[in-house]
Amino acid sequence: MLIDYHTHHERCGHAVGKLEEYVQRGIALGLQQLGLSDHLPLIHVDPEQYYPEMAMPLAELPYYVEECLTLKERYRGTIELRVGLEADYIEGYEEQIRELLAPYPWDYLIGSVHFLGEWDITDHRQTQGWEGQDVMSVYRRYYDAVQKSALSGLYDIIGHMDVIKRFGYGPQTPEDTAEVRMLELETLKVIAGSGIAMELNASGLTKPCAEMFPAEHVIAQALALGIPLTVGSDAHDPMKLGDGLTEARQLLWHTGFRELAVFEGRRRTLVPFEI
Repeated sequence: MLIDYHTHHERCGHAVGKLEEYVQRGIALGLQQLGLSDHLPLIHVDPEQYYPEMAMPLAELPYYVEECLTLKERYRGTIELRVGLEADYIEGYEEQIRELLAPYPWDYLIGSVHFLGEWDITDHRQTQGWEGQDVMSVYRRYYDAVQKSALSGLYDIIGHMDVIKRFGYGPQTPEDTAEVRMLELETLKVIAGSGIAMELNASGLTKPCAEMFPAEHVIAQALALGIPLTVGSDAHDPMKLGDGLTEARQLLWHTGFRELAVFEGRRRTLVPFEI
């Protein structure tokens, strides 16, 4: 089972390529399932006043879904397309998110924490936000938000669980490292209790942290807790579709996973995979 459940496209402003280009690239790569999962429009900041090219405009959301559904039918029998969205979890905006998502026939929704307030901790233009911060305080806020996203009932998959490490900001002492491990485990237990899946996001291999999201020890704990995993390249260019997924599958296999989570109509099934 060759799948890629995390992709972005030109509508979001910071990716390139049309949806159909991703589909055609997925066919060329021999993918059996391809998830289309662009960013939910910004709802808690004024997109006209915020950093440019962060997410698709709100007016584009219905056209995005319509195009996904059209492609799903057009390529039926050639590749299985899944209509998804990476929908930011924003604390305090749960009902607005729910209302935005409700009208559409999603196959799956990825819940990702990018924002702590108005600070996008994953944006390379906003790393100055770390200046003067107590790093451990930021980590506590981040994992609290991930836990709340898992408990919100909004999502099917938790996206790049430890993406906070992306730019290399992290614990500096053994005590801090021990606390981060505790925060990770507490968060995994909440995810397990919520009954949702997680992704292994290969894009971290090309980021300053130089490891996948989440790290290998987190994957091992997820297996022990019975959390299902899916995989995604987080591609922002059709030619990068599937990047790192061979390594991701190998990591999952050597950790002990033998199945991947796949979705349709927001129903999860587990399918066997091999390396």
